[in-house]
This record gives sequence, C-alpha cells and structure tokens, in this order.
Amino acid sequence: MKVIKFGGRSLANGEGIKNTLRIIKEKVADGEVITVVVSARGNATDELESILEKAAKGESYQEDWEVFMDYQQDGFEVDFKEEFLVLEKLFEGVALLGDYSKKIKDQVLAQGEVLSAKLVTQILRNNGIPAHFTDSRLLIKTDAKFGDAQPLDALSRENILNHFKFYNEDTVHIVTGFIASNTQGETTTLGRNGSNYTAALLANYLNAEELQNFTHVDGIFTANPDLVADAQVIRQLSYDEANELANFGANILHAKTIIPLIEKEIPLRILNTFNSIHPGTLISPVSSRKGIKSLSVLEEVALVNLEGRGLLGKAGIDARIFRALGQNNISVSIISQGSSERGIGLVVSARDAETARIAIEREFEADFYTHDVSKVYVVRDVSVISIVGQELATFNKPYNALIRNQIVPVLFNNTVTGKNVSLVVERKHLHKALNVIHGEIFEISKKVNLVVFGHGTVGSTLINQVLAAQADILQRKNIQLQVVAIANSRQLLFDAKGIGSSWFKDIQEKGIEFQSLDTLLSLVDRFHLENLIAVDLTASSTFIEKYISLVQNGFDLVSANKIANTHSYSFYKDLRVALQQSQKSYLYETNVGAGLPLIDTIRLLHHSGENITRIKGVFSGTLSYLFNSFSAEDRPFSEVLKEAVDKGFTEPDPREDLCGNDVGRKLLILARELDLINEFSDVSIHNLIPEHLRQGTAADFLQRLQELDSEFETIKKGQKDGHVLRYVGDLHGNLLDENGAVLDVKLVSVPKESSLGQVKGADSIFEIYTESYGENPIVIQGAGAGAAVTARGVFGDILRLAERNIG
Repeated sequence: MKVIKFGGRSLANGEGIKNTLRIIKEKVADGEVITVVVSARGNATDELESILEKAAKGESYQEDWEVFMDYQQDGFEVDFKEEFLVLEKLFEGVALLGDYSKKIKDQVLAQGEVLSAKLVTQILRNNGIPAHFTDSRLLIKTDAKFGDAQPLDALSRENILNHFKFYNEDTVHIVTGFIASNTQGETTTLGRNGSNYTAALLANYLNAEELQNFTHVDGIFTANPDLVADAQVIRQLSYDEANELANFGANILHAKTIIPLIEKEIPLRILNTFNSIHPGTLISPVSSRKGIKSLSVLEEVALVNLEGRGLLGKAGIDARIFRALGQNNISVSIISQGSSERGIGLVVSARDAETARIAIEREFEADFYTHDVSKVYVVRDVSVISIVGQELATFNKPYNALIRNQIVPVLFNNTVTGKNVSLVVERKHLHKALNVIHGEIFEISKKVNLVVFGHGTVGSTLINQVLAAQADILQRKNIQLQVVAIANSRQLLFDAKGIGSSWFKDIQEKGIEFQSLDTLLSLVDRFHLENLIAVDLTASSTFIEKYISLVQNGFDLVSANKIANTHSYSFYKDLRVALQQSQKSYLYETNVGAGLPLIDTIRLLHHSGENITRIKGVFSGTLSYLFNSFSAEDRPFSEVLKEAVDKGFTEPDPREDLCGNDVGRKLLILARELDLINEFSDVSIHNLIPEHLRQGTAADFLQRLQELDSEFETIKKGQKDGHVLRYVGDLHGNLLDENGAVLDVKLVSVPKESSLGQVKGADSIFEIYTESYGENPIVIQGAGAGAAVTARGVFGDILRLAERNIG
C-alpha cells in the first residue's frame, strides 16, 4: 500500500481538484493500492479562522460565510448540509459569547478537512471508483491539548489496523488529515501542517511501502522559490536532513512528519500535483550528496533577550529559564548565549513572546533587585534562516556576504552536530538575506546588480559592453551581471530583472522622474536586490555628495568621475571611513590612466612598503596627441588643435583640456594614493590658455585659435635640438612626508629619445621612480583616452569587484 496525501492548493477549485482526481484515477487504473489523506481545500482553514475571529469580535461575518459555502459547493453534487449546520451553530455561539476556546476553534477548523474528504469521496464514487470517507477522528486518538494535540500511539495504531481490516483492498480510503479526537471523543487538531503528520502516522501503522505528498511545487527546494528565484529542487534527502528542514520551517513538512517514517524506513516522496511527471524529492535513509542542502525559514517568531552582568559564571541560569518557560508550555526553537556580558537570546513563537517575557521576569525577580539581571525584552519583526548542512567552520563566506550587503544578523547559533547554522535577522531583510546566502553557498550563478549613473558617450559604451558580455561572463565566471538601473540628472530607468538592449529607447519612453536618490533606494529595497554596484560615469561635482549615502545603503562604488578623489581632503577621508565601516569597496582605475593599470600598480607598490620617490608622465591622452603632432609636424598650433577638436579628441570646449585642471586632478589622485594630504590648491598648474582667451563662449574661442600660434611657435623654436614638447604631471619632493610633496603640471621640453619623448599618438605614459629601482623607472604606457578605452577600464573595475567581493 501507498499513502497519498494532497495539500490544500492541490484540492482547490479548478486545475487543482481536477489534477488530484486524475492522479487518483490513474493510480487505481494502474492497480496501485492507495490510501488518500486530504487537507482542507484551498484557503479553507484560514477562511474559517477569519470568520471565527469576526464572530468573536461581534463583526459581521455573514458575507464571508456565504463566500465560503459557495466556494466549497461550487456546483458539486455533494450534500454539505450537516457540516454547514455545525459551523453555523458554532459561529452563532461564538458571536453570542464574544469569545472562543481552543476547543471550539478545533471543532471549527476540523470541518474544512471533513468537507474536503466528503467531496473527493463523492466525486470518485460518481466516476465508478469505490471510495470510502474516513473520518480520522474515529481513528487517531490524542491527549486533550487542543490546537496541537499529541497522538496516543498504541490506541491510534489499534484503531487504524482494525478499521483497515474491515475494508478490502479494493476500496480507496479518503482520510481527513490534521484532525483527531481525544479519549472523550472531542475534536482535536495536530498543529501546523498536521495533515502531513496524519499521513505519516497512517504510513507507519499500515506498513506502507511509500508516502507520497502531493503539493503545488516540484519538491523541496534549496530555498523557498517564492523568495529565491534561483532555488533548485533537491532530488534526495536523508531523514535527518529532512527533519532538520522541518524543524526549521520548511513549509512543505511538518516538524513531526519524519519521525513515524524513520521507524520503518518508509520513503517519503514530495511531488507536484500540477506537474506530476516531475520526479520530485525523495526522502529516505540515504542522502544524495554531502554538504549544504537547503535554506529554511521560520517566521511568526520573536526574540526574547535576557541580559545581566551579574549572571556571568553562575550555574543554573539556563535551567531556571527553561523551567519558567516549560511551566507555561512555551517551546524554544533557538538559544544563543553571549560571554562578555552575560546575555541569553531565545527564539519563541511570536504569540508566546509576551508570556515568555513575563515568565522570565517573574523567575528572576530577585535578581533584578540585586542588579544581577538588567533587563528582559522582546524583539519582534524577526525571522530565522537555517542553513541545513552548513558547518560553522565554513560559515564565514555567507556571513561576510551578508555584512557586505548591509545585513547584520541579530544572533546566530549552530546545532550540537555542528552541521546546521541558524540566523535571526530583521524581517525586512529576510528576502534579501535569503538571496545573498543562497547565491553564496550553492553552485548557482551569483547576481551582481549594476546601477549606472550617466549615459553619455562613456556610459552608453559601458552599458552596451556589459550587455554584450553577459552570456560570456555567466559561462566563464558564473556571475550573472545585470544592469538594473540607468539614471541621469532627470530620469531613471529601472528593471529588477535586468535592462535590455533597447535601454536608450526605454529610458525616453519608460523612464520615471529622478529628483532624489531616495527614489532609487526605495526601488532597490522593494525588490531586495543584493550585490549592488553604483557606477558613476558623470562629471558631476554634486553627484559625488551621494557617494556616502550609496555606500551606507549597501553599494560598492566604481567611478570614472575624478572629482570625488580630488574634492576636499576631509571629504576624501570621510568617504574612506564610510567605506571601511560599511565594508564596501571603491574602485576608480580610470581616474588617471583610462584603461591602464596605473592606480593598482602604485597601490601595490606603496602597500608593500616600496618607497616611491617620484611619479612623472604625460597624463592626458588629448594633450599627448596635441603636442606629439605639434612637435613632429611643421604646422601651426591652431591647425593641430582644430584637427583634434574635429576628431573628437578634446572636450567640446577645448579649454577644459588646455587649462590643465584635468591633469592636475590626476596628479592629486596619485598623491593621495601615497597617503599625502594635499589639496587641489597645492597643485601648480601651467594654464596653456592665454589670459585674454579664458573668458567667453566655446564658439568664440574656436574662432580665435590663431591667436595661440605665435606663443606656441616661440616655445617650440626655443627648445634644444632633439627635444620635443610634452605636457607633464610631476609628483616629486619628499614623498615620505605627508606635507612634503611638490605637484607640478607644466609644458616641458624633453629629449626626443627619452621615454616621454617617444610617446606616440594619444598615448599616455607614466614613469614611476622607486627607491629599489633607482634611476630606472617602472614605465606604464598605452591608450590614455577614448570612450571605449575608458568604458573598458570601468568594466574591468566592475569585474574585479564582482570576483573579489562577491565571487
């Protein structure tokens, strides 16, 4: 014999009840001997409880009652008069008294299972299948604890064996789940998800070959698929693993379901009513693999904390707590203890939290007077995440991932076996925490969510580069890189599932108004997005003020915007403090050398203790092209500059390049990488624009370019033979003294055969002099400008972050 159990959703009107009846018919047609256990149909249990509450409060419940009866009947030719009459009398009595007991509640809720079993029995009979309605209240006997009764094993076993002997094996028993009765014949219920427990007891008593639990999902998942989209079906679990999952909140299993099966090694198979060809999850004595199995969740819980310095080292504290709780029938699911200040945290059912607090306060009343106990308090709005199969020794990875995502567990503990870790988190963080942990511990691609600020030339190029590389990154790195938001100063395009290739059109048509960072933060919070990276591709001096807020809200930073690193030194330090406190990273390799590995190289040398004595180079690809061409060719400076403008090598107003501020910022960034405390005002900059051309519009300036020719021709002719002009940034002086650096930006003449003199095209070049290398500098040279190069450098920073902090 097989015991087959169907859950509430499997029995709901429509596809649910149709599929359930089809599955039963197919099993009978195949010659299988089955006993069927049913739950209440659809949301019947919740609906009955809601009506009961309204009746107790004196509220009108008639409309809800009519809806309930209509749903249960729904055109089915089944006589429910008796059950409906029972419920009507119970509701009327509760409305009259204004209250109800657990005993009355059990009587009300029991009718949901009775209605379900009568319906299935009648429909099967109408289809020629011999079915027998079996009221489990006549079979399973329990103690008198209404709401969560415990079966009397010997008596229940005898009743069930006698009952099934009376009927031959050609009869399909349709048994009510969840309900039972005490020895006085009063209706009791078996607690949350008790129908599973009913099915497990029947399987044990009848020596069933298998228990099949049909539900609305394909089996037990690595996490709740409603909360974690990447959750996967676990094909096989051992009894012990399944029992842990049940104890820690897996909603498919009752915490007591596994116990009756272990005794006789009866397999349990979790199957999908709506996808019955799926093999589901098999629970048996043997597991399919070692390691972490699943994340389960306990909700509707609260944390009760007891604190007191005076209890440190005293024996018997735990015993007193559990005695006080035991006297009030309060069960503790998790306990965690502190050591520096004696503190004990207990996770209990939310409905028992206040009773637990009062019980503990009474037990330690004398200790309050001696100040050994300082307070007992309740923390609500928490949930418990249990990682079944997680060893505490390897818990550092998911824990660090939580901290990086701004989720700090309220407490955590592990089981005696050391194979399971449980975390208490704020309920508002539950969804995000599950996704973070799941992505970290299972061999599933990790999501990295990008928010791009600025979609100009570099921004557009980067977005398209990311979209083009997504599939390759997923295959090679197992990282699901997606752009979830694109913003400019006015509009925001957001899609939690990832923005596609039509993003430019979409931002025009679907973009929402973007006036405050709060708009974005609320969306990120609503969709529980994890592993966030903010990418600043603006040139805004005001947007950098949002950096600290982004960091504090869980974002890592990647930026091509130089202003944040060249703002006041106090802002520079405040940002680093925020990054450290939030354990976030800030990468900005493109701030100085576009796609060249300059900052990483300098940082590595500096942090390894190498004394860098000087950094010198051509920092601007634009000015590199300008003076390389001017030095090599017999043309006026204005003609070379006009050509650079026409080719898009300069800013629309070329004075932004010629003033030298961009090179000055880059030089300051390198100085600060060496822990120097310079401000931008400390940089001595040779402005290449004559005084009389610094004002006016860009158009006016472009009309007067020839006025530059005489001055630059004089400079060019004044050089020594074999020399060329280069616009150079030079960081020198005593770089071991935080105030000893000299920062110069100027046009210089260098030998044509020198490394600076040999640079070609729009390349940048950097000479790094160190104490170890002496007069032979480390030279880094390559493309120093261009949207594609800069975007590729930003992309590199994004991937470094993804692999370093997330991968």
